[in-house]
Amino acid sequence: MLIVQKYGGTSMGTLERIDEVAKRVIKYKNEGHSLVIVVSAMSGVTNKLIEYAEFFTKRPQGREMDQLLSAGERVTSALLSIALVSKGYEAITLSGRQAGILTDNLHTKARIHSIDTRRMKNELDAGKIVVVAGFQGVNENGDVTTLGRGGSDLSAVAIAGAMDADLCEIYTDVDGVYTTDPRIEPKAKKLDKISYDEMLELASLGAKVLQNRSVELAKKLNVNLVTRNSFNENEGTLITGENNMEAVLVSGIALDKNQARVTIRGVVDKPGIAAEIFSALAKKDINVDMIIQNVGVDGTANIGFTIPQNEFELAKEVMSQTAPASKIVCNSEIVKVSIVGVGMKSHSGVAALAFSTLAKEGINIQMISTSEIKVSMIVHEKYGELAVRALHDAYKLDK
Repeated sequence: MLIVQKYGGTSMGTLERIDEVAKRVIKYKNEGHSLVIVVSAMSGVTNKLIEYAEFFTKRPQGREMDQLLSAGERVTSALLSIALVSKGYEAITLSGRQAGILTDNLHTKARIHSIDTRRMKNELDAGKIVVVAGFQGVNENGDVTTLGRGGSDLSAVAIAGAMDADLCEIYTDVDGVYTTDPRIEPKAKKLDKISYDEMLELASLGAKVLQNRSVELAKKLNVNLVTRNSFNENEGTLITGENNMEAVLVSGIALDKNQARVTIRGVVDKPGIAAEIFSALAKKDINVDMIIQNVGVDGTANIGFTIPQNEFELAKEVMSQTAPASKIVCNSEIVKVSIVGVGMKSHSGVAALAFSTLAKEGINIQMISTSEIKVSMIVHEKYGELAVRALHDAYKLDK
């Protein structure tokens, strides 16, 4: 089998951990598998490099930041290769450029255009373990680019798809995907299997196990994706394209604390006003999530929407310029609680149970958004974890 494995920052966090990863890789190699290993920087290194840059300026150039940040993964990939060779196994380190990963020109948040797999295939044919520095590629100008947060997951999935790998394993410090965060609800259960669509929703709604761009790409390329714990031998969770789990009403509960709400009151109610407001936000790359518009009085309307909390100040600045005559009310003391499950689209009463469950706990719902397989609710931040536990119990996810 051709297997792509990705090891995250905690898995590669110390020299001793890198040595343990090398032993795990060797175990797979001895079983006869061909291996491409994608690695992240050591835990904390990327943040430290950002601190170094911000010593000089809070807004360093994107191109230079990519040169800087890509160094973390090159260090760990080289160290892992050295560890493997020291144990008698042939291995070679490849940077994103050497692995043939071509991206667009958007520094610090680049998207992968294509992968020239010839070098990797040649090294595998020569019997070597290929170790790739994740999180990075190169643009058409030959400049190093990075893929943004979670970019090593994306590297691994893209390589697995381009090389038609049999399996892509994402190793972290948790056993797999749980029905909810076990730190919030100790009764949370690990899922043996979950669909791409459900995992994509959970990832985009705050679940931290996998980054949503990598799940989206896995679905597009039909990559067999497994998330596992590098600290033990437990079976992980398979993320699959199979949607034959419709008997399962709800698969998981997600809590996203990185939320803020902006309400614009007294907006002139005329055609195109919403387009004007959200176009201004889009130009600043502000990601708008839930939107509510209510007709006000005297030809005005109220528009409310949610955004990531770290884009809160920028959004207020944009809105003060776009709708200067309106009253802008901002609230960062909110969280988003979501229920996700492919079975929801073929069962009635799922949303009603969520609403009644929160009502019994005295939790007021400020905004609601639904799709075929999810219901998201905005509540006050002090009730977020209580809402998760109540919903987890209501849908009997510990059974």
